Amino acid sequence: MRIALTANGPGEVAGWLRPLLRSLYQRKPDADVHVFLVPDDYATGFESQILREEFAQAHVYEPRTYVQFALGRRVAGIPERVDLVQYVGGDLMHAARLHARLKGRAATYRFSARRYRALFERAFAVGRDNVEQLEDWGIPPERIVLVGNLAIDAALIESNVPTQAGTPADGILIMPGSRAYELDNLIPFFFSMALRILRERPDLPIAIGLTPFTSRARLQSAIERGGHERIFGRRGRLVDEDGRDYLESLDGGVRIPVLSNALAAAKQARLVLTIPGTKTVQVAALGTPVITITPLNAPEAVTVNGPLTYLDRIPLVGVPLKRAFVVGVSRRYVHHAQPNIDAGSTLIREVHGTVTPGRIARLALEHYDDRGWIASTGPRLAELYRDHAGAADRMVSSLLELAA
Repeated sequence: MRIALTANGPGEVAGWLRPLLRSLYQRKPDADVHVFLVPDDYATGFESQILREEFAQAHVYEPRTYVQFALGRRVAGIPERVDLVQYVGGDLMHAARLHARLKGRAATYRFSARRYRALFERAFAVGRDNVEQLEDWGIPPERIVLVGNLAIDAALIESNVPTQAGTPADGILIMPGSRAYELDNLIPFFFSMALRILRERPDLPIAIGLTPFTSRARLQSAIERGGHERIFGRRGRLVDEDGRDYLESLDGGVRIPVLSNALAAAKQARLVLTIPGTKTVQVAALGTPVITITPLNAPEAVTVNGPLTYLDRIPLVGVPLKRAFVVGVSRRYVHHAQPNIDAGSTLIREVHGTVTPGRIARLALEHYDDRGWIASTGPRLAELYRDHAGAADRMVSSLLELAA
């Protein structure tokens, strides 16, 4: 079996592609896999390295190599034909372009569009609502296969690795995100919040959990700069002691462990603080209660999909226009966290708008101490995604059938 897959940023690579490849190689060890990382504003630059480390047998192509190939150049190592092109992230046009060059059959996961309704011979759905979306996009019902959310498999695998020293057992874990603007602004914000919590509860276990896509240099830069002035972060230092990283207050009085296996730590924590994104679904699947924030202190600094992300660069009018756009989009939705959207109710506590470290610290402590909320919310979150486990195996079974 020879398969080409498109992927892009950290969320899709970690949450979708990695569990899919694990399952594929378990079922088909000799599969000839070609992963094309396509251009993406949210990419960290570590996607190819992480994939090559975990899947040494796979052929992984950088975005610049993909672009050369997409424009018609011959690239060493890329075959003339594949059995199947599978979309696993990025703009759908990239999957369409790969199919035009590599032929074979084409399949998509979660997304489609009317102009691609004849292209995709199989569309894999995350849930029942997604089945309806795919049908609305013109995919015939007989081509749609409900497999579940691949991110759940990723969470269950990654949460079962050994925990690191500093894991906040029965404590609070902070997961700030992996995109550049998130790290630059939310690392200092959450650090300031953590200092507020520890001032009141010095013995409360608390740590920061990062993804493999976060470089130590980026973390150091973020904590030393202190973030956007309107996000009210606190400057600090990144220090190493006996091979372990900590964020340290400038006076050296407080240290907060920095962990690299965030999901394993989330499984042990009593409460997770984060922002909307794939991580909320994964933490929910582990049965750990969550508080998310959507900070709009400086909406012009937020990265959004498409060219509007550069709106703030227009002289004079750009910043207010982008502020209005981001705030308008935020207010359009009652829920920003996917588990709440999926449940149709508020299982995860969400805070939207202008936030301060003191306000979120107080909210975190209130929920941390609310044993009734913790006891009822965790199982409801885990139950929400219980049936999604095994999505990668179901999808691979269908892919092998399609490529036969």
